[in-house]
Amino acid sequence: FLSHRERRDKNNNQDISCNNYTQIETMERKPFEFETTEDHKPYSDGGGSNLTSTVDSSGDEQKKLVYRGWKVMPYIIGNETFEKIGIIGTLSNLLVYLTQVFNLKKYTAATIISAFSGTINFGTFFAAFLCDTYFGRYKTLSVAVIACFLGSLFILMTAAVPGLHPTPCGTKSSCQGPNGGQVLFLLLGLALLVVGAGGIRPCNLAFGADQFNPKSESGRKGINSFFNWYFFTFTFAQIISLTLVVYIQSNVSWTIGLSIPVGLMFLACVIYFAGHNLYVKVKASGSPLAGIARVIAAAIKKRGLKPVKKPCSDLYNHIPPNYANSTLKYSDQFRFLDKAAVMTPEDKLKPDGTASDPWNLCTMQQVEEVKCIVRVIPIWLACAVYYVAITLQMTYPVFQALQSDRRLGSGGFKIPGATYVVFLMSGMTVFIIFYDRVLVPSLRRVTGLDNGITLLQRIGSGIFFALLSLLVSGFVEERRRAIALTKPTLGIEPRAGEISSMSAMWLIPQLVLAGIAEAFAAVGQMEFYYKQFPENMKSFAGSIFYVGSGVSSYLASFLISTVHKTTEHSRSGNWLAEDLNKGKLDYFYFMLTGLMFVNMVYFLLMAKFYRYKVTNDEANSVIKTNEEETKENQQQDKSYV
Repeated sequence: FLSHRERRDKNNNQDISCNNYTQIETMERKPFEFETTEDHKPYSDGGGSNLTSTVDSSGDEQKKLVYRGWKVMPYIIGNETFEKIGIIGTLSNLLVYLTQVFNLKKYTAATIISAFSGTINFGTFFAAFLCDTYFGRYKTLSVAVIACFLGSLFILMTAAVPGLHPTPCGTKSSCQGPNGGQVLFLLLGLALLVVGAGGIRPCNLAFGADQFNPKSESGRKGINSFFNWYFFTFTFAQIISLTLVVYIQSNVSWTIGLSIPVGLMFLACVIYFAGHNLYVKVKASGSPLAGIARVIAAAIKKRGLKPVKKPCSDLYNHIPPNYANSTLKYSDQFRFLDKAAVMTPEDKLKPDGTASDPWNLCTMQQVEEVKCIVRVIPIWLACAVYYVAITLQMTYPVFQALQSDRRLGSGGFKIPGATYVVFLMSGMTVFIIFYDRVLVPSLRRVTGLDNGITLLQRIGSGIFFALLSLLVSGFVEERRRAIALTKPTLGIEPRAGEISSMSAMWLIPQLVLAGIAEAFAAVGQMEFYYKQFPENMKSFAGSIFYVGSGVSSYLASFLISTVHKTTEHSRSGNWLAEDLNKGKLDYFYFMLTGLMFVNMVYFLLMAKFYRYKVTNDEANSVIKTNEEETKENQQQDKSYV
């Protein structure tokens, strides 16, 4: 039931653990409030539908909340599939679109894409704040899917209306760039996509997990499996976008190719709203950021106080009856935060037991919730650096493919450069199935853990595969450039350089390794954040994953810009030249490999000192299970005698 690390923490904390659970065990705790509709009624389908009793705010009327679980997944995953095909179909080839239709340089286009991706990912934090504080996940998603549809429509118009894009460049060496109005209209479409994607990404996964009953065994297993299959659907949608949609955009027509995402986004809206009466809709529970700020402010005010000897009994820990979060065990980490729960003669209490000034006195429960977040931050930083590898594997392999032999067979068919990223998605998709159906059951028999390995072990495995991916990328690019410089070429790629005779299929290994890294780290991160954050911050748990991706996008832009400016006038030549044959892209990959190695060492150190969140319910469950196991062993001994 506990990993090696958790068992060690349990032993280390025995002297400070709270043994008096009288208040916690007898305390009534009100669940989150839920929105109800006429069709959202109790029912029994004979298949063990999960029904959970909930009490409203007055406490008089008892209702039955229906967790339909996998029954509503066609609506949620269907919406997710078509939304991802639509938005990725719009964005996946945007790098080529900006260079070929808007006549931007590769360096400028790559910088815009990285900055745009970072802005989307940072927008998830703001969307999560609005979601958890004011609107709830259902209403936030409703606005977001409509914004995505409108954003895709605006991008389509930049291709369909001649006045909204520059004059085609063709084979000219110098091209006319976009004017101010054209750039403004393009940015308006991208801004709508930021609003849409920023709202969907942090809320959709948590909204899907809300449909499972977390108190039932089948519900918990459903949540664990849902994370894997959510990302499977996500990558499947990306594969469709990077093959069919990208091919139509590159070889048939940009207008037709961008019309497909618009139609799919409209279909995603229809599917999402069709399940309106079936969803479990968790209402917003107020700003969780205020509670975090109060703990930090109170701890700073009381920084001069001495630590208490017995935290469990000496710290203030009044828990009101309507508290939604699970009660947490005391943890002997970041003890400077404990001072926020130390009562002084100046602290006054209200008749109901709550603090008169919550900015000066917090409960031990609130302090432990802040500790959960503080413990996650070092892990999150390592994951943000990890994602630099994935971000760059989405961009520069496209340029490598354009200057490699992309012919398939003898018919002269050429695979579009942006389509090669599909091998990253394919590697992730196939490995997720292998991991969920083969690897986890096998590891479960060895480790005894429900997930086979711990979440931090899964993330660490992803970082290792990302390191391998960058190392292989450097060697492949070294070979591609050497063949281009020493052997006959296949022609000239417009605005780039000569095409190497090396097959672009040599890019597959690095992309597959990056896909396996994502199967480990991306899914592991999302599940890690979801389970380690307090219940009223589930949307924030989703957003922190994408904020980390945003940080990595900006870090990738910074690295690209710095290396470009530093090496542009050096004797060895520009590492990131427009013509890759004249650059040193392999040096750039090797530099990133060193960065990833340092990051992996840092992650291992942080993971060594990490302690997983343990609630009192889980602790009592473990104690109860151990007692049952002891009784069973005693009975077996008697039978043997």
